[in-house]
Amino acid sequence: MENNTYPFVNLPLPYDYNALEPYIDAKTMAIHYDVYLQGYIDKLNQTISEFPELQLLTLEELIVGSVYLLEALQVPIQNNAGGIYNHRMYFNGMQEPSDRQPQGQLIKMIEAQYGNLDNFLYAFKKEAMGIFGSGYTWLVFDNARLRITTTANQKNPITLGFCPIMALDVWEHAYFLKHYNERSSYIDDWFQVINWDKANENYMECIKKPII
Repeated sequence: MENNTYPFVNLPLPYDYNALEPYIDAKTMAIHYDVYLQGYIDKLNQTISEFPELQLLTLEELIVGSVYLLEALQVPIQNNAGGIYNHRMYFNGMQEPSDRQPQGQLIKMIEAQYGNLDNFLYAFKKEAMGIFGSGYTWLVFDNARLRITTTANQKNPITLGFCPIMALDVWEHAYFLKHYNERSSYIDDWFQVINWDKANENYMECIKKPII
């Protein structure tokens, strides 16, 4: 990710706010990106503004290293650094709807583990529907295998040693204006705008990393 150290800024979206319609509406995208994500950025910058040693750390280092800080710093850094990372994964993982079939090494791995893409999407949706309250559903790389996992609020799978491939935001602010409280229909619509090329790119980066 670009802009990975302090001061953090809200980078331009790689597509227009209305690019994901009719699946995700422009108003939701604008509020989600310009208000919610910007809020996490502002709060993280404010939190570490008086700590030069923390300003040298990357977003990932802040997330992983926050457990070693005093609670007064640990909680806001976990929440806000996680909020930035998670939202960037989510927004960068979408694109304009396309009829092109997903291709690449990731799809081959999905088919090897799950049988076919439909089976994978069914398993992914089941996990997303099972989240109580707010959080994210992730596809991650873990010890040479794919894993579907979830995190609450702005928690992040990199703290567990997983390498994120794609993320679905299931906080209600991600879908309430269009889908109301219908998380199921939101997930089905999100499946239509997954950027499989980006997910494949993330997967290829993950498999290069040493297994810990």
